[in-house]
Amino acid sequence: MTLEDNLLPKPLSEKELHQLAMNIAGEDLKKNNYEFLSVNSRLKKDPQFVCIKNKNLYFVIVRAVKYPNNPDKKDKILIDKMNEHAKKFDATLFYAGIGIANSENYDLPVFKNSNYAIKFNGFEKIC
Repeated sequence: MTLEDNLLPKPLSEKELHQLAMNIAGEDLKKNNYEFLSVNSRLKKDPQFVCIKNKNLYFVIVRAVKYPNNPDKKDKILIDKMNEHAKKFDATLFYAGIGIANSENYDLPVFKNSNYAIKFNGFEKIC
């Protein structure tokens, strides 16, 4: 490894982007008084959050979506599968698509220790 390698900015990995999205969604849930029963931060291991509020059960799917992709676009197969899972537990299913972009130039990746822009339209109720 050369000195230049240490000076070049490092893009966030898929796992780091997912963790960022999880933090954003988790803070929003906490702010809205959801109680966490389970948190699963592994990539594509769904649901990411299992919560209760007012004695109701909630499953939350979280996806980090890199610009220029639309964070509100969902994987129909995943949604159908998780919808069936939620019904078995009499749970409400939410989807949180969180768009993440480099705030200085949307065409560049998000780098470690740099600013980023977020597009999060809140939790979409699926069922």
